Amino acid sequence: MEQEKKGLDQWVDFLSRTDLPVLKQTARDLAALREDQNKLSARGVAHVIAVDPVMTVKLLRYLQTHKHRSQLNEVVQVEQALMMMGVEAFFNKVPAQPLVQEIMQGHTDALIQLLHVIHRAHRASEYAYDWAVRLTDLHYEEIRIAALLHDLAEMLMWCYAPQEMLKIREMQLNDKTLRTRAVQEQIFGFNLLDMQKHLVKNWQLPELLLHLMDDEYSTHQRVRNVILAVNLARHSANGWDDAALPDDYRDIAELLRMKPDQVMVMVGVDAGIMCDPTMPHSTADGA
Repeated sequence: MEQEKKGLDQWVDFLSRTDLPVLKQTARDLAALREDQNKLSARGVAHVIAVDPVMTVKLLRYLQTHKHRSQLNEVVQVEQALMMMGVEAFFNKVPAQPLVQEIMQGHTDALIQLLHVIHRAHRASEYAYDWAVRLTDLHYEEIRIAALLHDLAEMLMWCYAPQEMLKIREMQLNDKTLRTRAVQEQIFGFNLLDMQKHLVKNWQLPELLLHLMDDEYSTHQRVRNVILAVNLARHSANGWDDAALPDDYRDIAELLRMKPDQVMVMVGVDAGIMCDPTMPHSTADGA
């Protein structure tokens, strides 16, 4: 990324003009489906797209910028989007190219971190989906996608600003007290959540998606579901002994009207961790 593209507006413009990269595995799986007409279906293609946040946003971005005047409702669900445009049209109009691994060639350390973020996003989407079902939210797929895309800007910057992102990671590893937004603003001149809001608006993504991904609406149950799922995935990625997890369990318990220990069982916390008397979660049960 050239020096003159470091401002927020320039980044948004650059990413809006860029054909976003997808995972090599996504491209392989989609190619395999296309070759086997017996297995090819909107549902099958949607399952492949579901694990790749950038492929998901590529599809939604294309649909939003090419929607018919007669289309009154915004489409958030991937399978619905595929049915509207047609599977064959999807392959022709939204190809699974370029590949992340090609874009990031020579930046192996950053690629590894990106794959960690994508894995974390996938776990967050599964948590959010499960909790939405438990809360009898009929639009659980919208919640899943919002959690999947919550850290989209971070993923894109790992692709296109790998050295800066590694610098941010190094600074935070050296000083655990540094706030993520503050470090991002120090390195980029803006924080990634602000950039993401600009991107979502610029790409004309569904307003509902912007709302669900906006932490400022954290008092709303559906947004809180997304935030807590993202937090749990982020903190548990550091290990089930992460100091922030007891607060996560308590907040999730409040959301789902459960006890913190029940939440720990539900999300599959290691049994040894649960029995450890030194863990601070034991004091949260009565909260």
